[in-house]
Amino acid sequence: MLKRIYLSPTAYYFKDSFKLPSGELSYSDIYKDVNAFEMSIKTYLETDKPCLALNSGTSALHIALNLAGVTSGDYVLCQSHTFVASANTIRYQGAIPVFIDSEETTWNIDQQYLESAVKDLNSKNIYPKALIATSLYGMPFEVDAIDAFAKANNIKVIEDSAEALGSSYKNRKCGTLGDYGILSFNYNKIITSGGGGILVCKNEEEYSRGLKLATQAKEKSIHYQHQEIGYNYRIGHLNAKIGVAQMSVLEQNIKSRRQLNDWYRNLFENIEGVEVQFEKSMSYHSNHWLSAILVEPSQTAGITREDIRLVLEKDQIESRPLWKPMHLQPLYKDYPYYGAKVCETLFEKGLCLPSGSNMTDEDRERIENAIQRLFKI
Repeated sequence: MLKRIYLSPTAYYFKDSFKLPSGELSYSDIYKDVNAFEMSIKTYLETDKPCLALNSGTSALHIALNLAGVTSGDYVLCQSHTFVASANTIRYQGAIPVFIDSEETTWNIDQQYLESAVKDLNSKNIYPKALIATSLYGMPFEVDAIDAFAKANNIKVIEDSAEALGSSYKNRKCGTLGDYGILSFNYNKIITSGGGGILVCKNEEEYSRGLKLATQAKEKSIHYQHQEIGYNYRIGHLNAKIGVAQMSVLEQNIKSRRQLNDWYRNLFENIEGVEVQFEKSMSYHSNHWLSAILVEPSQTAGITREDIRLVLEKDQIESRPLWKPMHLQPLYKDYPYYGAKVCETLFEKGLCLPSGSNMTDEDRERIENAIQRLFKI
């Protein structure tokens, strides 16, 4: 039976010196691991901003919205072409998501439609409080233009870099590019802590506020005193310890996935109508968490992204369509949307390909053979 080739398989790497604790632990032992994880991320990001370790990227998004002052009835801008957590956390706050189309190069939020949305909302005396901008599949969004527009309109930028650890824009690491930054260490990310997230805060005061919210909003008291709603969002110390260990292989994983993206570009180079996602200029450095293609059936003799997916699946090779836009989801179909059909086209014609950091030559050969059979090369 063929070994299945997964889209982004879970992989752990441990040095011989790595040991899990046993026996009774003190609180200082537990906090030591969590603090070490936060410091390892802060050091890697080369930032002075404090990093708050939480149990998921979704938790980090939710706390970021809290810190940005988003409350019930507020409006939050969000690109439509993203994972559902970006929108769900807005609703957690009772706020209203406003979905924005993508631009064709980075596949991320389009500044033109963003400006149109804000102008139209302002004409109705609606002033969005925050913007969630996602770096899809590791590709940074148009940071300078989006940030300048947001600042001019008093809109807080929450940078959703859940998929972009190790990516950068103009040599600045993703996670440090907005008012708040989000990273994810879910099981399928470029490194995993077995579950976890990081919120990059603006300053120590906001770090402390975020930490309080993430630990049930307990007041400083000998007994358990609560004056507001809090959450159980703090990362577990074993997850933090695993996360520290995985940081040692992050750069190698990025290198492997970037090399794999180059390999896919070579594979499809002479196949008309298939384009691999690429960096639009030297300003963009993607970790290529997932390599993805766009398929234009009018140029491929009618072959669609679904044809490619099914051929790969037949050989036990996982691939998956790009994110379905939020404004097309039943959950969010009645919320405002500004744009054309760029993100709809990305969904209809886009496919994510296997992108594991430890993909073997045999795995590549199987993928190549399946593609060549389909396109009769």
